[in-house]
Amino acid sequence: MNISKKIVLLFFTAYSSLFAQQSWIRINQLGYQNNAVKNAVFVSLQKEIILENFEVINADNDKKVYAGKKIKSFGKYGSFKNSFRLDFSDFISNGKYYISANGIKSSVFRISNDVYNGTADFILKYMRQQRCGYNPTLKDSCHTRDGFIVDNPEQDSAYVNVTGGWHDASDYLQYLTTSATAVYQLLFAYKKNPAAYKDEFLANGDTGSNGIPDILDEAKWGLDWLNKMNPEYGVMFNQIADDRDHAGFRLPGSDTVNYGKGLERPVYFITGKQQGLAKFKNRSTGVSSSAAKFASAFALGSELLKKYYPSFAENIIIKAEESYKFALTDLGVAQTASNVSPYFYEEDNYVDDLELAAAQLFLTTKKNEYLDAANYWGKIEPFTPWMGADTARHYQWYPFVNLGHYLLAASSENKKSAEFKYYLNKGLEKIYNKGKTNPFFIGIPFIWCSNNLIAAALTQAKLYEEITSEYKYKEMEASLRDWLFGCNPWGTSMIVGLPENGDYPAHVHSSLVALEYQQTLGGLVDGPVYGKIFNNLIGIKLFEDDEYKQFQSELVVYHDDIGDYSTNEPTMDGTASLSFYLSTLETSGKINKE
Repeated sequence: MNISKKIVLLFFTAYSSLFAQQSWIRINQLGYQNNAVKNAVFVSLQKEIILENFEVINADNDKKVYAGKKIKSFGKYGSFKNSFRLDFSDFISNGKYYISANGIKSSVFRISNDVYNGTADFILKYMRQQRCGYNPTLKDSCHTRDGFIVDNPEQDSAYVNVTGGWHDASDYLQYLTTSATAVYQLLFAYKKNPAAYKDEFLANGDTGSNGIPDILDEAKWGLDWLNKMNPEYGVMFNQIADDRDHAGFRLPGSDTVNYGKGLERPVYFITGKQQGLAKFKNRSTGVSSSAAKFASAFALGSELLKKYYPSFAENIIIKAEESYKFALTDLGVAQTASNVSPYFYEEDNYVDDLELAAAQLFLTTKKNEYLDAANYWGKIEPFTPWMGADTARHYQWYPFVNLGHYLLAASSENKKSAEFKYYLNKGLEKIYNKGKTNPFFIGIPFIWCSNNLIAAALTQAKLYEEITSEYKYKEMEASLRDWLFGCNPWGTSMIVGLPENGDYPAHVHSSLVALEYQQTLGGLVDGPVYGKIFNNLIGIKLFEDDEYKQFQSELVVYHDDIGDYSTNEPTMDGTASLSFYLSTLETSGKINKE
């Protein structure tokens, strides 16, 4: 037999073997902390199947160490004819294991309090990779000519220096909306869990130690850019470039997309009115959503960076108060702008941004008028509207988690804290009720960037538990966490590179993967979407045979394919939004180990 025929035969045999399998056991590939809620999900394409018990097996010697009887049947889910939830929470011994049931074995996983060690710093790899200006991953500079002002008649086409910040995803657009949110998430994570973060990188992202925790270096990189995007009172910019950027895979230093002024890119002035330079327009109604995001990021940044950058901290606390003041001058949302396609960030709420800005300003300045304002704005939107909903438009309710509610609920100085604890509970309850009827306990709508919603729900669940000592959402929280690490229909982690030897996205939609053959380590991919959404998106073409074909359904699809920008593209803000949750798990694991 010649070599080419042998290769074809081997491929056909492996392919046939894959599709001969009818059942699978999905687990958290990264592992479980000792006293955590531990569930696996058994899924099957078989119409009739009975599952009465399962076993936990020691992976080192294949000996049974636990006999499981806690099984709940859920029937059909997605492409599966049958599904079962397996509970082994009361097994707490350290070690490497796999689950066996009905002749099916799961992947090997660990039980130990240290399974999340290093994860909080690991996702910062992706943040550094997304840096604009100087990029430490590529050791190259990019977009150093940004940019020229648009949508401001008094300064039309004038140059403004706004180089820096992060690219939003695998494209090179830059948005105030997502960048300010990411900055706040990074700062919040450090404030809550400072011991989780190391100092192994310099301020510019190169390897080295500068006496500053790496997460603060990353937040400072974002704050420097925000400072440029708000050069003076009432002058704010919302984004750099637009969807003309979507011109194929290329490295950032080789970006030659021409917006009419050579290598300069357009910088969109915040007008408070509808924007769009061509056919497609957004629905902006005011300045509040963006101006308030500036305010909250500047306020927390000034508090945490004054030890390292005192003059910078003094400058940005002034800007924080000015930004909040400006946010009140034209109430409404400042959406991102598109040009050649109908896709943009369709943010429709702003009271959550005003609430967070006012709450953070109160904590930073101790001025009571900010506490009163935060309580006022917080009552208007008791829970973020995507919670409990079946669907939503792209980034319609953003940020996906309202940290202002937490600040007000946790504050001993707020006489209305109980009210905000109730709001936090209400949002979680809505997610809980939608998820409790399916085997994965997933009550998240599968809209574009569904993984970001999961990160938001995890954050809210953990914070609610912290301030109330109530554990009624513990199983839901565990299920949402496990979903991100492989306990999902496709059996894949949603974070590139975690765990190192696991099944994680390898063919993500990224120029780095396409041209440099490097992984986007640490990046949280968009995540699965409803089949209807996927089938109606423009410009998606799969490059390879779908390895997950058996697991796709009208309900939900996910592809580990470089051509699928809707489910397999990492996002900067989604990745940053995992900072608090992962650092909390890492910190608690170290405490419990001691």
